[in-house]
Parts: sequence; structure tokens; C-alpha cells
Amino acid sequence: MHQLPPEHQHESHILLRFQIPPSLTLANIRAMLLSLTRRHEALRTTFDVDGGPRQRVHAPGPWPIVQASVERDGTPRPADVIEELTSRPFDLAAEWPIRACVITRDGAPQQVVIVFSHLAVDMWTLEKVEQELWAQAQGLISRRPASLPPVRQQPTDLARWESSADAAVPASRAMAYWEEQISRLPADPFAARRRAAPPEEARHATLTSPGLLEAGRRIATRHKVWPSAVHVAAHTALMAAYTGQAALGQLAFSGNRAAHPYPDVLTCMFSPMLVGIDCSDDPPFSELLRRVTSGSEQAAQHAYVPYDEVVELVSREGSRRGEPVRLGSEVNFLNQRTLTYRGRRTTFTWNRPPTAWTHHGGDTYLRIDEWRDAVVLALQVSSSVMDAGAVEAFLRGHEALVLAHDDPATDLRISQVATLAGFDPAAAVPTTGSTTAPAAVLTAGPTTAPAVTPSTMPAVIPEADEDAVRALARAVCRVHGLARLDPSDSYVLAGGRVLRAPEVLADLSDRGWQGLTPRLLAAPTPLKVLAGLLAPARPVTGTAEPDRTTNQKLGV
Repeated sequence: MHQLPPEHQHESHILLRFQIPPSLTLANIRAMLLSLTRRHEALRTTFDVDGGPRQRVHAPGPWPIVQASVERDGTPRPADVIEELTSRPFDLAAEWPIRACVITRDGAPQQVVIVFSHLAVDMWTLEKVEQELWAQAQGLISRRPASLPPVRQQPTDLARWESSADAAVPASRAMAYWEEQISRLPADPFAARRRAAPPEEARHATLTSPGLLEAGRRIATRHKVWPSAVHVAAHTALMAAYTGQAALGQLAFSGNRAAHPYPDVLTCMFSPMLVGIDCSDDPPFSELLRRVTSGSEQAAQHAYVPYDEVVELVSREGSRRGEPVRLGSEVNFLNQRTLTYRGRRTTFTWNRPPTAWTHHGGDTYLRIDEWRDAVVLALQVSSSVMDAGAVEAFLRGHEALVLAHDDPATDLRISQVATLAGFDPAAAVPTTGSTTAPAAVLTAGPTTAPAVTPSTMPAVIPEADEDAVRALARAVCRVHGLARLDPSDSYVLAGGRVLRAPEVLADLSDRGWQGLTPRLLAAPTPLKVLAGLLAPARPVTGTAEPDRTTNQKLGV
């Protein structure tokens, strides 16, 4: 959420449509929704930011529920009302993470549309919410009390356990796992492929294949793994073939309900997990599948960590190496059995550029959806690491690789996968006339700053003047209560916390400085260099310059 601008945060909202059974009244629907928030603390939680992020659970009570009629009575249409509810970001500090619109016809409720902040729900909790609504509806229809299980576990219980000694040992083990895995990764997995390209450009393509569904399942059955592992292994083989890297890291997603004693808490409970795969010995697909499965299982055991601390860990590793460390591609497997393709042939389509994802600053993101009758591969790629031809070759190569291994006699090595997909690691070296984007961002120069998008760091940062360095150092110290810091350190090395980066930026803005984002602040760049991106936003009034003693305390 911190890394997305407000105009794109709505893209992570979760939408639930609930068809209302006949005979229920508007009062019934409002009672059902009020009961939902009364039972579950996550749906009436806000987050205070002053003094550090803290969850605040509000007392049960009424909350705004919008009504929209399908009749042309001069009121906003349901579609317009729902568009407004879904396109507006949640004010996490003041607004409950739930909105609702009841759609009526002739005064009778027909459907309720509920919009959730993703911080409050995931797919598991969404299913539970729908079950509760249905049970309440049936109870009202039959005029019998709804049989709902008691809510024994709340997010506050989970937070209390996370602060206990029992949670400290597995948490330290998980962070040690992440630290070891990150230390093995190349700083830039796309170093040999990266080209100079407008950072705001990205591509999004989809390949839908009926043949992948059964082929993937047959391979999974033969190797005694999940179908998801087959597709992750295929993606790993293609990524190794494309980048030429001997070690790869992928961010997959894991549910964490089995990692603690409160698995039934209704809230969002999944996180990215880093899976490191060794490809140095050009393994065949069967061995790569085994490594992906084993690595995923090990990573899942260590996935329950605060992701802000992982970001800080990556920043410190970048400071140790003297260049930023990128975690690699993101891979997400979803089971969408309710969706159908109804086609017999593979289709390849280009989609609208993924604006919000581009702002986040990733290199690649593969989403694998298993529908009832097809597998859908959706690939989002930064233009700096793949051109249009490579994107299509990557998706078609994925399909070809899986279909080829439907034959038990086939077991291609990564070097053979490169040929199958149409690219070769040897060709990863930039051709004459191309320009590889530099990875290091730790130097400053007296040049004019290039345009800085919120998710990117320019190759050369203009040299900061003393006022900008002083302003940044003072903001970090004020927010974190630090007596002093060394501007030669990065934000994280100086003691800055990632979750408090927005407070630092707000402090700077209040004093007339702008130019940084949470992502830039979390980079391994020294503060005295990073200050070169700051610029006065407006004349600063009412703030006195610090005296010499204050400057000495700040280490400036």
C-alpha cells in the first residue's frame, strides 16, 4: 500500500457480490452486515500512523451502507455507485476496511455488493464471509436463529501471540532463512538482459491453453507433486534459460494459517515467500521440479515473517554489496475452478499496460490461473528486461515445455529449454548499440536530475546541498526519535523503519520538501546522496534553521 499512489490503490480491493434470497427486507440486510462487523474485529480496524503503525479496533456499531435502485428515479445508478465505492482508496487511518451497496428493485433488495480492503480479507476469509451471510439469510427466511460458529480468535489475539516468547524463536529462524537466501542471489537477475528503457513502460500479455490443464495434472501425478509446482518449475527453467543465471530467486505466495495457533482469524493472512533454486548444473526438468518442490516447502516453513523487515533485510544486503539487490520474479498460482474458457485452441492476447504494477517497480510477475477447462498464464514484464517478442516467446515456451513433458520419455535440460523457447543464454549479452541500465545507485554527480518516476532511481543523482541533507536527516531523526545519525548511512542502516517511511515523507512535506517515495527511501543509497532527489515544494516558513549544536547531534 505504501508503494502505490492513491489513484492505484483501489486495484487491490476485493469485491464480493451476494445475491439476496427473496423475502428479505432492507432492514434484514443491514442487520446481517452489522452482525458481520460485530463478529469480526478485522472489519472494524483502522491503523494509526503517528508514533508508528498500530491497529485500532473500534467498538461495534453502525457504519455507512449505501442503497442504489435500478429504477430511473433520478438517483445514481447502481453501476455508478459501485464504481465510486471500488475506485476510491480506503483511508486506513479513519475508515473501516469494508463498504457495502444494497441494490434494490421496487424497494426490495436484490443484491449486496461488498468492497473490502485487501488488508482485511483474503480468499479464505472471503469464503467464510459468504458462508456467514448465507447462514444468516437462511435463518431470517426460516425465522430461526442463524447457526453461526462462535468467533474465538481475533487479530488482537494473533498480535499478542506474535509479541510472545513462543513466537520469537520461529521468527528468528525465518529471518535467518531469508538472510541466507538473499545472500545467495545475484544483485540483478536480469543483468545480462537489462536495457535502457523508459521505466514507466511495461507489457502485459495472456496465454490461455486448454492443453496445459490436463498435461500439467498428468505430470504432477507422475512426479507426485502439485500441478502448481509443474508450472513454477517451467517458469524457473525459462527464467534460467533467459537470464543465464546459475542461482534464481522467485517470490511466490503462501498462506500462513498453519504457522501459528490462530488459524481461524478472519483477516488477510498470506505473504510472499522467497524460493531460491540452484540451476548451476544445467539440471533436467525432473530434477528442477524436485528442487522447486523442495525449495517451496522449505520456504513455506519460513514464510511467516513481517515483510517490512524483509525489505529492510534486502536494503542492508544492498548496502553490504554496494548495489541494490532485486529479489527476482513474482509467481502466483490461483485455482479458479468457477471460471471456464470454452475454447479448444490456445489464444495469445495483449492487455492494457499494468500501470499500478509498473509503479511498484518489479521486473516480472507471472500469474497462473487454473480454470475449469484451461490454464491461463498472465505475464507482466518491465520493458527494460523483455521486449514484446521475448514476452510472447516466454509464454509460448512455457506451454511448449509443459506439453513436451507430458511424454514420460522427455526430460529437457535448461540449455535445451532455451532452444525450445527460442532464446539462448549466450544471446543475453547486449548487442552492439544497446545500453545496459546501470545497477549501482550509490554515486552522486553535479548533473541535472533525469525524470524520476516514483518506483525508480536515476542512474546519477544530482549532488545534494547542505539544506537538503540537513532536512532529510532531521526528518528521519524526528520520526524515529534518534539523537543523531550518519548521513553516509542508508535510511535503514541509520535506524529507519520501512513502515515509518510515509511519516518521514510527511514530515519533509510539512517543511516544504518533496521528491522521495517509500521505495526510494528504503533503497541502500546513503542519505546524503538520496537527499539529491529532494527539491523545495514551496517556500518554507515558520521553521528556524538548527543551531550548530543540533547539527552536531544529527551528525551533519
